[in-house]
Amino acid sequence: MTFQNTLQFAQQLDSQDELKEYRNEFIFPQHDNKNVIYFTGNSLGLQPKSAKTYVDEVMSDWANLAVEGHFYADKPWWDYHERFANPLSKIVGAKPSEVTVMNTLTVNLHLLMVSFYRPTKTRYKIICEEKAFPSDQYMFQSQVNSHGYKPEDAIVEIKRREGEHNIRLEDILAKIEEVGDELALVLFGGVNYYTGQVFDMKTITEAGHKQGAKVGFDLAHAAGNIKLELHDWNVDFAAWCSYKYMNSGPGNVSGCFVHEKHHNDSDLPRFAGWWGHNKERRFKMEPTFDPVHGADGWQISNLPILSLAPYLASVEMFAEVGMDKLITKRNQITSYLEFILHEIDKEVKGHFEILTPTNQEERACQLSVFLHGEGRPLFDYLMKNGVITDWREPNVIRLAPVPLYCSYEDMYNFGQILKKGILEN
Repeated sequence: MTFQNTLQFAQQLDSQDELKEYRNEFIFPQHDNKNVIYFTGNSLGLQPKSAKTYVDEVMSDWANLAVEGHFYADKPWWDYHERFANPLSKIVGAKPSEVTVMNTLTVNLHLLMVSFYRPTKTRYKIICEEKAFPSDQYMFQSQVNSHGYKPEDAIVEIKRREGEHNIRLEDILAKIEEVGDELALVLFGGVNYYTGQVFDMKTITEAGHKQGAKVGFDLAHAAGNIKLELHDWNVDFAAWCSYKYMNSGPGNVSGCFVHEKHHNDSDLPRFAGWWGHNKERRFKMEPTFDPVHGADGWQISNLPILSLAPYLASVEMFAEVGMDKLITKRNQITSYLEFILHEIDKEVKGHFEILTPTNQEERACQLSVFLHGEGRPLFDYLMKNGVITDWREPNVIRLAPVPLYCSYEDMYNFGQILKKGILEN
């Protein structure tokens, strides 16, 4: 398609958008009595209008049924989480038994590392990406420390080549092979939070397994954003937060994946708790842990239903839309945003460097833009003029045109505000 940097063309794209009605299903912050241009769904998704209905339902059941809500609510609380299995399995490419919801993201990664990071005297190293999200870095450091290893010895970071913004797949594979028999775990982000680079999880998983290591992924920026096939890729485990692309609300519950090949492994250690115990015998209060078969067997405490409610509202919307339609629009609206940036770059005689790969297979819903010659005042200008975006030092803005609620007209209007901000600052 040949794009045009005009309002009429953007509105034409919106009129042809198969998902355009879903924009009305979300609540936008307001600026001058208009919807803001919202680019930070990679940090916190907008609130679905249906979320309040789902939360109010739980509050009503709590008021009217009290403890009996566990069994007699319209959506009984004791198996509330089971409603996520089918829709989440489609979002991440898994079998329903391989996914569950519980806790929050880093908590779940820690718990999964109990099972899948089992270092020995000779096999103890973890491979991860350079500039992973800080929480992952802290997790790696504390995990290896807990096993008596030094982070500088046990953690191997795959680095970008000098002068490059993204990590080459060939360098990842070479490092996995180099570490070889010392490698216990490969744990990467599915999408790098800073650059927006999408990693080839299938190939990385194959390479890690070839060396005898376990392979897992932090899918914080991937779940609800890219096509995932966790089961078919043979990934050992994964976890993701729900409040970014899946719009469940601030700090909300995390999703987990555990491949079915591990479900019957009684020798696999895990931290146990009541809610992971055999569902049919849970209320017999037995002293010996008998895990639920499947990913639910990694649950520990009973679930926070008030947190699950808005997540369920969003997950059911995803089930209605389907990932294929989301990805089709994601690709086009992200390409249109890229076009707008290049056009404005010409008009202001500036220099925007897009850090995110241009190859569609290596990017998703985020463009990270290095604003050469510009600084924090430009970001502040955008925020004051109704564009909510994300600033990362030294002068990078991250833009995520989420396909469920961003419009092509948003992309055009952003370009005009950006141009004005550069010319005025």
